[in-house]
Amino acid sequence: MEREDRTETLSEAECLRLLSTVPVGRVVYTEHALPAVLPVSFEVLDGRLVLALRRDSGTARGLDGTVVAFQADLLDPVTRTGWSVLVHGRADVLRGTEQVERVRRSGLRPWVGGTSPVFVSLVPELVSGRRLFPAGLGAPGRATLRS
Repeated sequence: MEREDRTETLSEAECLRLLSTVPVGRVVYTEHALPAVLPVSFEVLDGRLVLALRRDSGTARGLDGTVVAFQADLLDPVTRTGWSVLVHGRADVLRGTEQVERVRRSGLRPWVGGTSPVFVSLVPELVSGRRLFPAGLGAPGRATLRS
């Protein structure tokens, strides 16, 4: 039977670079003492993630000042390849006029409607990621293991 190492652990820098290539991820937080997951649009700005939420959603209030997880990926279901990145850190609603205007100028807006978004900053404290390679190839520079 052939065994292969199809995954590669990614560096923090590579994780942040990959995050900047996709427009939507999932924020994981606690709502009414239960885990909640919400797809959100985001950008990587100055080494932190900035999430765009609808002002009327109430989610921004739930995220403000809490530790959250954020996950984004790009996966190909046909080849079963791609990457996935997970970020943990503290989330805070952006309140400074200068910060908010800078994000507005970037064009970031909520994934689901909303004319006046709230922006939440997530400062990465733990960042991890993996790249998945096609079956039979393994990670570059690694030999395939046989058992």
